[in-house]
Amino acid sequence: MVTSITSFGRSGLYDWMVQRVTAVVLLAYTVFMIGYLLFNSDMDYAQWKTLFDCTSMRIFTLLAMLSMVAHAWIGLWSVTTDYIKPTGLRFVVQSVCGLLAFIYVVWGIQILWGV
Repeated sequence: MVTSITSFGRSGLYDWMVQRVTAVVLLAYTVFMIGYLLFNSDMDYAQWKTLFDCTSMRIFTLLAMLSMVAHAWIGLWSVTTDYIKPTGLRFVVQSVCGLLAFIYVVWGIQILWGV
């Protein structure tokens, strides 16, 4: 039996809830961005910069970015535990995925907040 020791949450139900909540956040962000792009079809760099200078947009984007990482981690963990049976290989694959997720979050925060 595979335990959830490397899972994002504490249990299968918790992971399921996180997966659903993050999906809703990602849907809201996607709908907002598509709507914004459709209503500002002649957008230039200044408008784009103005949008992301707003603190609420930065927070929304950060929430979407963290949601994407949590959503992806739970999905990748499920796939790797189902399809990669050798424990050592599964650990390596999950470690690489976790490291890449961390790098992308740090990089995204640097881009978003200009740190």
